[in-house]
Amino acid sequence: MAAAFDRAGFAAVDVTMSDLQDQRHHLKDFQGLVACGGFSFGDVLGAGQGWAKSILFEPMLRQQFEAFFTREEIFALGVCNGCQMMAALKDLIPGAQHWPRFGANQSGQFESRVIMVEVLPSDSVLLQGMAGTRIPVVVAHGEGRAQFAQDTLKMLRAGNQVSLRFVDNYGRTTDRYPFNPNGSTDGVTGLCAADGRVTIMMPHPERNFRTVTNSWHPEDWGEHGPWLRIFQNARAFVD
Repeated sequence: MAAAFDRAGFAAVDVTMSDLQDQRHHLKDFQGLVACGGFSFGDVLGAGQGWAKSILFEPMLRQQFEAFFTREEIFALGVCNGCQMMAALKDLIPGAQHWPRFGANQSGQFESRVIMVEVLPSDSVLLQGMAGTRIPVVVAHGEGRAQFAQDTLKMLRAGNQVSLRFVDNYGRTTDRYPFNPNGSTDGVTGLCAADGRVTIMMPHPERNFRTVTNSWHPEDWGEHGPWLRIFQNARAFVD
């Protein structure tokens, strides 16, 4: 993840929760916040929930994160465990009140594979100019199934907040396994809030931003695949 942001012109800084707790870093000093995947709390028993509660139940951290999400000049991205975590922080994020929670995959097992997603028209600042694109991407999660409260998916669509969905090999929205690896309703696997400044997704675009990481690619891709656009969009936003 740091390499992708560095490639787009950022200076990525690795900040741990302990750094924030012990005040070695403060979110007020950053223009972007990225909650990475990588098996926080072992990716079991609600991994992202555990991460989120370390913020929600600590007043100083809760205030710090809430203040960050309300700043109009910042962006935030949550991927995999980071997606679960940010979804659990929805009370702190403007416009995220209808976001889903993420539960265990319907397959009952950890899913690690390359799948296809389609970028949907949305307010996400990270996905601008990418709507309609269908791109292969890595997934690696055990708890990635988006579970929506009644009628909230309809509200999210109306609010231009659904940004990414799984598609099959014909480019059709799918609930069918393994094209939809976790069973999320209507294949939804990415959303945004805070007027598009905060984006969450279960797939790992940072693992595919270089062409060499794809088993097949068009000959004209060059050094970088289409997923680098997310990180370039972030740079364009803060500039």
